[in-house]
Amino acid sequence: MKKVVKFGGSSLASAEQFRKVGNIIRSDSTRKYVVPSAPGKRFAGDAKVTDMLYKCYEAAEAGEDFSGQLAAIRERYQEIIDGLELSLSLKEEFAAIEKHFRDRAGVQYAASRGEYLNGIIMSRYLDFAFVDAAEGIVFGEDGTLDSIATNRKLGELLNDLEYAVIPGFYGASADGTVHTFSRGGSDITGSLVARATKADLYENWTDVSGCLVTDPRVVENPVPIEIITYKELRELSYMGATVLHEDAIFPVRTVGIPINIRNTNRPQDKGTMIVRDTCSRSEYTITGIAGKKGFASITIEKGMMNSEIGFGRKVLQVFEENGISFEHMPSGIDTMTILAHQTEFAEHEQKVLTGIQKAVHPDSVSLEADLALIAVVGRGMKSTRGTAGRIFSALAHAHVNVKMIDQGSSELNIIIGVANDDFETAIRAIYNIFVLCRI
Repeated sequence: MKKVVKFGGSSLASAEQFRKVGNIIRSDSTRKYVVPSAPGKRFAGDAKVTDMLYKCYEAAEAGEDFSGQLAAIRERYQEIIDGLELSLSLKEEFAAIEKHFRDRAGVQYAASRGEYLNGIIMSRYLDFAFVDAAEGIVFGEDGTLDSIATNRKLGELLNDLEYAVIPGFYGASADGTVHTFSRGGSDITGSLVARATKADLYENWTDVSGCLVTDPRVVENPVPIEIITYKELRELSYMGATVLHEDAIFPVRTVGIPINIRNTNRPQDKGTMIVRDTCSRSEYTITGIAGKKGFASITIEKGMMNSEIGFGRKVLQVFEENGISFEHMPSGIDTMTILAHQTEFAEHEQKVLTGIQKAVHPDSVSLEADLALIAVVGRGMKSTRGTAGRIFSALAHAHVNVKMIDQGSSELNIIIGVANDDFETAIRAIYNIFVLCRI
């Protein structure tokens, strides 16, 4: 048995949290490869180290004195080192950081140092080997991940090491330039390490006991999800669920390594298992509910549009030419609706409308702003009759007007469009009817 374990920033914010993490790792000898994030907030109102690094580098780039800011970052790490009673000095590392800041090494280099330094501390605390992610996570010259080269190099670095710490969030291109993933990217590092080492399980430790059926900011104390498929999580992540970085799914999905979302502060909780497929059925028909606000719809009407070859392509080309991606495209015989992020569309609104007019000569084009999209996701929906009916019944009782509905052929999810103002009410109504069995 071989496990990769990733710990988030809140799990490593202080010496006390480090000790919890150390106990978790030492309690299971199969936890062989550790991916740490940078220290997060210790308390409400505290700063994350990554944010401190961004501000420090911003001052350096502006030619300002950043010594005080760098000293504050050094103090955060020294507090952890002292709390763990380690014989460790980061003097050389901070001298190198200061030099690179003065030499304008780049904002991505600056951001990566939080994980790098935490990785050094973690390796000393656990007595594991330290492997710099810049040596194993490979980026191309264009700043995108080279997945094949990464898999090869990580395998070469780690397969001869029984235990190792690999900092999350960053890698480097062939010339040594540091590149980072987007925020939360340590999740991706964990997946890449799991794939490269052919791990049996990837444990992702955070401050919640797994994925929840819906957003706890909208529904009070939503129930946890015990087991979810990669496809279901991908749908929920895309629509705003944030327990796991959505790009972290792909490396392990291709080789079938399950992910277990666990809570550092409640290690006794089983958390959520994320798997390729399962015979297990959700207790509630649906697996999860997620959504986003801030969409606009562009509805195009034209008689006999269905017989006009290339109509859809011409419309979408207008969006492409203006650099706008679309989210959904429900259509009828003589209508076609494009849903796009409102901020993106608003910037090019008149160009798009003019372009559509020239491209397809519609009978009319109508716009609607301030829309929200809600995804109801679940593998059990495919074999359960009346799911859509129950959703619309719940929304009707909650006095929510449905603006749009879109369902994929896989029957894995149903997308519902409502007004921004109805977003929270709609999610609560759907949760109530499926999970609490009440309207």
